[in-house]
Amino acid sequence: MSGVQMITVSEDDAGQRIDRWLRRLFPHVNQGRIEKMCRKGELRLDGGRVKASSRVEAGQTVRVPPLGASDLKPAAAPTYRISEADAKMIRNCVIYKDDAVIVLNKPAGLAVQGGSGTTKHVDGLSAALQFDADEKPRLVHRLDKDTSGVLVLARTRLAAQSLTAAFRHRATRKIYWALVAGVPTPYLGEIKCGLVKAPGHGKSGEGEKMIAIHTNEVDSTPGAKRSHTQYATLFRVASRASWVAMEPITGRTHQLRAHMAEIGHPIAGDGKYGGSSQENLGDGWGAQLGGIISKKLHLHCRRMAFEHPVTRKQLSITAPLPDHMKDSWETFGWSEDLAAEDPFESLQ
Repeated sequence: MSGVQMITVSEDDAGQRIDRWLRRLFPHVNQGRIEKMCRKGELRLDGGRVKASSRVEAGQTVRVPPLGASDLKPAAAPTYRISEADAKMIRNCVIYKDDAVIVLNKPAGLAVQGGSGTTKHVDGLSAALQFDADEKPRLVHRLDKDTSGVLVLARTRLAAQSLTAAFRHRATRKIYWALVAGVPTPYLGEIKCGLVKAPGHGKSGEGEKMIAIHTNEVDSTPGAKRSHTQYATLFRVASRASWVAMEPITGRTHQLRAHMAEIGHPIAGDGKYGGSSQENLGDGWGAQLGGIISKKLHLHCRRMAFEHPVTRKQLSITAPLPDHMKDSWETFGWSEDLAAEDPFESLQ
């Protein structure tokens, strides 16, 4: 068929969702059109049908249907000019490095990948993290822009394949720390519900958020997925706020933020799920604690444990708190060494 293109996935693009891969090559093709291509079987990977969320791997061939005269040629791969200041900043984020893996303590406010209006992100800065390797490191999982903490990158193609599979099959453990409004009870518990994406507005879907539904409604709700989080209330300040550890058993979009808001204890600074202007008065509503507490999101990936892709030994990485959370901890008289690194160990 005239206009059909067969494009081979490069090593740099391995592990990406096929919809994001396609939009980077053809910026004018919107998400709705990509999903329609998938439903009709027009977009194919190595000859097989795909979903928008399917992942591409290096060497695979993607069949792209006719896209119209203006979109026939893929856009040139984006190039990023990295300033000396940005290179120094991202290198200062490194908390672990060997021949196969590099781990960052990602700052809050730095996106992992580019998007609408996002010009600075980890993916674009990754060339500054190449060091003595033959290629720049690859992303193998994601963190929200405003979430800080442990972010793992692979330094080789084989390490990327191994780590991507580990994250996809939940063969990793992640422990997050958060400051939440009010005091969750019971102190040690779990949250199970369905999550479904509510549409946003604008061509890029601004304002999209996840809505919690009862688990009984998941099978009958299009797009809904089951979600599961364990949490432990570590310390509290009267009924005003709590230091909470969370372990996501599933890995849904905005899962921890949506779950804590659903039980009435939104994460401090979370305007999307907790109310951007409502101050919390100790009743579990409103994400702003007021006073000198920062209005930034207080969510941090504190610890991650996974099997090393080469040595096959268990690797556990811990990331110090970002400055705005350190300040809040000091305000409440807390220090990082007060909490066990794994409050869920007895539950494993």
